Amino acid sequence: MALKVLAHFEPGERAREQVAETADWLDVRFVAEHDDDAFYRELPDAEVIWHVLRPLSGDDLAKAPKLKLVHKLGAGVNTIDVEAATARGIAVANMPGANAASVAEAAVMLMLATLRRMPALDRATREGRGWPTDPELGDKVRDLGGCTVGLIGYGNVAKRVEQALRALGTTVLHNSTKRDENTTTWATFNELLDRSDIVSLHLPLTPETRGMVDGAALARMKPGSILINTARGEIVDETALVSALQNGHLAAAGLDVFATEPVPADNPLLALDNVIVSPHVSWYTADTMERYLTRAIRNCRRLADGQALYSVVNPAGDERE
Repeated sequence: MALKVLAHFEPGERAREQVAETADWLDVRFVAEHDDDAFYRELPDAEVIWHVLRPLSGDDLAKAPKLKLVHKLGAGVNTIDVEAATARGIAVANMPGANAASVAEAAVMLMLATLRRMPALDRATREGRGWPTDPELGDKVRDLGGCTVGLIGYGNVAKRVEQALRALGTTVLHNSTKRDENTTTWATFNELLDRSDIVSLHLPLTPETRGMVDGAALARMKPGSILINTARGEIVDETALVSALQNGHLAAAGLDVFATEPVPADNPLLALDNVIVSPHVSWYTADTMERYLTRAIRNCRRLADGQALYSVVNPAGDERE
């Protein structure tokens, strides 16, 4: 009998084709994240959930008596009640590194777009206001290669960002929980804030990282610097960030993530001209989706065959190892 998978996202045609190749042993039901009616209709029969971003609560898990595996399409499992899953004997797995290339490129894109004021220049050009050229560009716009970029967190994404930046001649600093004695780029959190023209966040949301970029941290950043966040919105105190952007202490921010998602239309960050935003899609490319589905299908195969699962993050998966 086919293994029943509730894929909690709306796929493109390429994803459907990739999954269709497994139809002889895998029964995949795609449910859009906003369609709760369909989600709760499919949940009681699901043996596996392919999870993206819509939070998966303990109450949700209680409605899934057949569930054996929640597979996060991505790395961060903060949107899954892992403790509840463990208590019910449900394995939770993730895919560290699968989206690193896509998120790293998006982070560099946001750095360039904020630094070079691309949205403002695009609007001005379309409205016939691009000429004469704004003389402020020659005073304030920087080459990325002439900047110092500080990476807070130093996992798969940050290391790829560093590779791209070094190719441009950028000076890179990084901060991680454990100092690497074999590199000269490590700096303390405060040193990194003091020295960086751009600060880019690349760390998971945990009790320790929630709100770590607060008013004091933002005030410590260099005047005219830029904040980039492709990690998790709640790492940043959004109220303090709005203030720093409004009073000119920060020149700009590039944000793919927000404390509340979907981001409400009245979030004051959306009203600021010096903020570039996207809806938590830095990971979302055809290449990442192919990697995600390849790994998710492989783990389902192992589950069906009674083999040890890959990348299990909770004790519930130990019994199969």
